[in-house]
Formats: sequence, structure tokens, C-alpha cells
Amino acid sequence: MATYPNKLIEAFASQALKVFYMKSVSDAITNSDYEGQIKDTSSILNVLTFGKLSAQNYTGADMTAQDLTESNAQLITDQKKYFYFKVKDWDTFRSYIKNPENTIVEQVGNEIKKVVDTFVLGFVSDVAAGNRIGTDYTTGTVEIAATTGAVTGTGTTFTSAMVGKGFKAAGQSKWYRVKTFTDATHIVIENDVDDLGFADPFTGAPVTVGGYDGGAIAAGATYIVQANTALTVTKSTIFQYMTQAAATLTNAEIPYDNRFMVVPADIAALIRQAPEFISQGTESGRTAVLNGMLSGQFAGFNVYEVSDDRITGNATDGYRCLGGHKSAICFAMGLVRNQVEQDIIGNFGKAYKSLYVYGAKVADERRKALVELFIKA
Repeated sequence: MATYPNKLIEAFASQALKVFYMKSVSDAITNSDYEGQIKDTSSILNVLTFGKLSAQNYTGADMTAQDLTESNAQLITDQKKYFYFKVKDWDTFRSYIKNPENTIVEQVGNEIKKVVDTFVLGFVSDVAAGNRIGTDYTTGTVEIAATTGAVTGTGTTFTSAMVGKGFKAAGQSKWYRVKTFTDATHIVIENDVDDLGFADPFTGAPVTVGGYDGGAIAAGATYIVQANTALTVTKSTIFQYMTQAAATLTNAEIPYDNRFMVVPADIAALIRQAPEFISQGTESGRTAVLNGMLSGQFAGFNVYEVSDDRITGNATDGYRCLGGHKSAICFAMGLVRNQVEQDIIGNFGKAYKSLYVYGAKVADERRKALVELFIKA
């Protein structure tokens, strides 16, 4: 291919990605701390997470070195999106790049933003069991089998919507998640892990993927299915629940900087009306910036406003708003195909085509850096 067309398609792709990175929520709430390189479709990248070190008492005796442990999760760029459109000639294509008023680059960049943001915000399902805020379900009592995690309820009304939510019974030292639903009195719970090699942060012992290690719980135990239904919030109460979300992260020893919360438009409107919200800057600074971030922090979070269709849920049943720290979600995206067809058969025009691949991963040990706020206005 000639040098001139090559430069044009590279410039077009660069401009489209510039729009994406300026306007995308995904870039602001994720990290790219992976090892490997995106070479083609479905590249496999490694996400390394090191175990926590703890300070030891010094008595003058010989010190004992701790083992520096790490777990390796894999990120796969298995999401693929392409663009393919016709142009009349190279001068027309060049105008798409040079003209700041053109809509083609904006359209491509905004479409990438839409599909990627929706994909990343879908990782609300990877929030750590125990890190969800909503209306809990606690009706009745339960008995739990020792090795299978089979839960038998008395006076319960379990539902299929509970699958994936955090579960904890009296006598259990940590949170589990609901694995399967059978009927109103029978569910199965499991360890909240998906990655091989994950170690329990309290004991250091390996945790079985898909298994249950909580032991038997005798009949009559109280329990919690966390955030089973949405909380209704107002401008007077939204700060209270956002503060609760912040406290959840603080108790998990998540850093205070780079905390985020992504909310739909009607929740963002409540935040702007809340007496605790203090906007920063001039009148023009009070409007949302390009990627939707409100101009002032709220309860310690950088709050991002997105359209309702980007967030899991709806206005009636509630929105599952994703919050946390940007260290939690590792994201990778690459342009793996970018070329033109110089002659379209039966036409005098050209055609531009590009293929983007992307993927994301929340390693098990990083789930504690995410929080879900299940709310509606």
C-alpha cells in the first residue's frame, strides 16, 4: 500500500482513540498493569497480584522472613469490534481527520466509548462478596452442609436473583457467594474465587475454586443475603450510603486516592442537589467534564455520570452502581487491524476498516477494591 494512505489511516485511528480516551469512563476507573503484549485477537495477558506483607514485632531475636507470594490471573482480549465504511477519495478521508468539526472521528470514538464503558461497568458482578450495599435479605433461618455448601432454609423465600450475591451466616468468618438457586428453601453457596492459586488472605491457605470451605452450620442460624434489593435514595440520604460504600473500602485497606463511583443520570442529579456536595471551580467548571466526572468529590469518590443504558439494572428495579479503586480492574485494548481497500469492486470509492480488541479482568485478591451500590431514585 502507498505511504500516503498508510499515514491517513494511522492518523484516523489515532484521532478516534484520542476521542475514546478523552471521554471514556473506562480509562479513568481501570489500570493497565498487565504483562504481555496484544498481538492479535484473543491475546492472553498476565495480571500479577502480590500477597500482603505484615509488620512483625522485633524482640532482638532472629527475624523470620515472610514468603512473598503472588497469584497470576489471566486477562483475555476476547471482545472484538470492527468499523467498515466507504469514502469517496483520499481527500475526503483526509478531511475527516483534519476538520475539527467533522462527525466521523467523533462517531467512531464515541461508539468505542459506549461499548467499552458498558463492558467495563458490567464487572459489578466481580465485586467482593460482602462489599455490596443495598437492602439485605434476612428472612428465616438456615442450615448449611459441611462440604457442599448446600443451604436449607426454614421460612425463607430464596430467589434466582440471589445468585452471585454475598452470603454470610452466623458462625461463618467470611463472606461467600450464592452459586445456584434451586427453590425457595434451597440454594448453594461457594467460595468467592475464580482464579487458581488464590490464597485466603487471613490464613494463607489455598481456596478451592467452585468449592466451599466454611464448614457445617447447624439449623436455626441467622444469615444475610447482601443487597438483595435496591435502596431508594433521595438527595438527603445519598451521602449516607456513599459514605457507607467508602467505609467498606477503608475497612478493606483500600487507598483513599483514585476512588470512583459511576452512577446514572438521575442519581447524579440527586448528588448535585445533596447539601454535602460542594462543586469546585467556576460556573463552567460545575458542568460535567468530557468523561462525565462531576466537578467535585462526593463522600471521597470521584463520581462519574453515564447514561442509564451503560449501568446494570434499571430505574424500576434499581441500578447496580460500580465503585472502588482503579487498581481493581485491569483493562487492555488494542487496534489489531487497520487498513483500506483502495478499489471497491464496481465503484470508484475506497473503504476503511479497523478491528479493535479488548478485555478486562478483576483478579480475586483485587475484588475487595470494588464496591456495589444497589440503589434507585
